[in-house]
Amino acid sequence: MKVGILSRNPELYSTRRLVEAAQQRGHEVLVIDPLRCYMTIASQSPSIHYKGEPLEGFGAIIPRIGASITFYGTAVVRQFEMMDVYCVNESVAISRSRDKLRSLQLLSRKGLGLPVTGFAHSTKYTQDLINLAGGAPLVIKLLEGTQGIGVVLAETGKAAESVIEAFRGLKAHILVQEFIKEAGGADIRCFVVGNKVVASMMRKGKEGEFRSNIHRGGSATTVRLTPEERSTAVRAAQVMGLNVAGVDILRSNHGPVIMEVNSSPGLEGIEKATGKDIAGTIFEFIEKNAAPGKTKTRGKG
Repeated sequence: MKVGILSRNPELYSTRRLVEAAQQRGHEVLVIDPLRCYMTIASQSPSIHYKGEPLEGFGAIIPRIGASITFYGTAVVRQFEMMDVYCVNESVAISRSRDKLRSLQLLSRKGLGLPVTGFAHSTKYTQDLINLAGGAPLVIKLLEGTQGIGVVLAETGKAAESVIEAFRGLKAHILVQEFIKEAGGADIRCFVVGNKVVASMMRKGKEGEFRSNIHRGGSATTVRLTPEERSTAVRAAQVMGLNVAGVDILRSNHGPVIMEVNSSPGLEGIEKATGKDIAGTIFEFIEKNAAPGKTKTRGKG
């Protein structure tokens, strides 16, 4: 099968591992920079060109769309969908998961565990917003932040007011969330492929750091999930419409709560922590599921 990996950097660990897995399983693989793709929008024969040549004959596409290029990256994925190419994660699902507010609304509608969250445009009633989220301490997040950037722990009500007003002064969209103290600065990354959690790890922030992102110096160890945690992760990926997802959950006193659902989860941390061949598992899924006509939205979203 001819497989395209949409990635801006072929040297990234995740991209390299996917290329290795494809080659080991006898597939033809091409790494495509989505920002260098250009498209013809036509009723009869939509096409994508890359480096002066049409991109044709692909059996599957693996989107690895970074947050900074979501708009154009999902347009490229949508074009592949219109060409009836199977996309492991579809454009609508990627866009949905990137919008933190929309994803939380969708998850809450399905009754999944979430931290109490507030969202507002105006700071006129900041104290009431803080109270709605359960009061200090609380976590304040930029809606567009990734990898722990734009996430602040406000330990007092005054600090929370100051941070919210500062963010709003920058015209930034913000979320305020209850701080799950009992999680102890640790979260669990569940790697979902299809309808199954194929690997999980606990990430713990470095000393004095409440953010557990490995990019910020956090450490990772294997962890055994409870049936409820496993079910929560799978359902969260399904609500987003993602076939491959990294679901981040916290262990709270009232069960697992979902922090985020990631549509381009990194492979390095979880493969090294668990010793599992996640890239190979993704290709197993592709081999079972990739076929013309399997795309649900066909670029309609």
